[in-house]
Amino acid sequence: MSAAPALLDRLEVRDPASFAAAIGATPAQLAELEGLRAMLTDWNQRLNLVSDASLAEFWPRHALDSAQLRALAPTARTWVDIGAGAGFPGLVLAILLKGEAGAKVHLVESVAKKCRFLEAVAEALDLPAQVHNDRAENLALKSDVVTARAVAPLGRLLGFAKPYMAKGVIGLFPKGRTAETEIADARQAWRFTCNVIPSLSDPEGRVLKVEGLSRAR
Repeated sequence: MSAAPALLDRLEVRDPASFAAAIGATPAQLAELEGLRAMLTDWNQRLNLVSDASLAEFWPRHALDSAQLRALAPTARTWVDIGAGAGFPGLVLAILLKGEAGAKVHLVESVAKKCRFLEAVAEALDLPAQVHNDRAENLALKSDVVTARAVAPLGRLLGFAKPYMAKGVIGLFPKGRTAETEIADARQAWRFTCNVIPSLSDPEGRVLKVEGLSRAR
């Protein structure tokens, strides 16, 4: 998968064709993303996994927002998605990584009913994904990258990610308009380097690439 074009107009990603143009997705990957969207639409009627408004904006709000992380760690093959919820970014990353040697996405989710959805999608699409019905801090999973979306403010999120980042992996965390405030607040408890990257999916969004995590003294 090629990196997303730097000059992409975020508002143009509205459907499979514009999504493919943005990230270089293959027809097979688009078909599986459509499968994910269909299953999410079905299950959402019972579990309320995402809002109806965001479901209507599946391609920019969920698919692109998740897929952009791949270009920020193109050599990473193993990922941990903390608080995987409705499968963003984890299921999208698993679709994009499918077929690559050593690919594995660990979907960590403490809510059992959400795990059932994640397992159903992973099985239906035959994805390189494993669901863990547990809290992230209770697990010792090997990975290249740890990620999470809409789980907690950065300060708390780094506490969940610490068992992984202590092993040297990087953190990629999509954030909204409060990103800079969250970074400042997090520095009261943590030491880390942070590269703030403009989001392709939201003009006000940022992806935080966090490394070198340790407790502040």
